Amino acid sequence: MTVKKLSIEDKKNITDVFTSVFTKAPWYDDWSDTNQLDMYINDLVGQGYSLTYGLFDDDELIGISLGYVKHWYSGTEYIINEFCVKTERQGAGAGSFFIAEIEKAIKEMGIKQIFLLTDSNAPAYNFYKKNGFSEEQTTRPMAKRF
Repeated sequence: MTVKKLSIEDKKNITDVFTSVFTKAPWYDDWSDTNQLDMYINDLVGQGYSLTYGLFDDDELIGISLGYVKHWYSGTEYIINEFCVKTERQGAGAGSFFIAEIEKAIKEMGIKQIFLLTDSNAPAYNFYKKNGFSEEQTTRPMAKRF
């Protein structure tokens, strides 16, 4: 397996992997609005500060990390908005390999931290804990719907 940086030119393959994972259990995200999906992928991949990685098995894209670089007072961070490995490839170490390779790459860029949000009731929560992530003690996600 290899990890490579991706760009907006890889949008079709990124979208295929993204929807194959997040429209099924345990997420069940409804991405039937293809215009909204297209804009979302553009938001994550098509910006100057975007940092997108792909996990490949030979020539097949099997995992994606969609995020961006944030310059903060305590150091530069990689904010991951979406991270996944194709469902049929989960549970065999691909995700752990992927996150470890991303860590190596971003350390070389001077990035000091990865920050992400995940559902504490989803299997991803334990995956991240197993891979060295910890819960922020004082930071809480907040939302206001209207």
